[in-house]
Amino acid sequence: MKTFKKKYKVKNNQLIIDLPKNFNDISNVVVTIEEDLNDHQKKIELMKKASKDPLFLADIKEVNYDFKFADSDAL
Repeated sequence: MKTFKKKYKVKNNQLIIDLPKNFNDISNVVVTIEEDLNDHQKKIELMKKASKDPLFLADIKEVNYDFKFADSDAL
């Protein structure tokens, strides 16, 4: 199986992909669209949203409890 990964700019809600030459013999591909979260402001907004998410907060509380006694152990 061949894999090709590259970041692209979306223009007018369209994406045009030129496949590499080594994909010439392939007639079917799977395309997964994933938002690029390298934008600093988007990351900040997602962190703000997570800080109010009840499931996320419950997970953090559980992890903190799990490590509560491990942190106090002497090596």
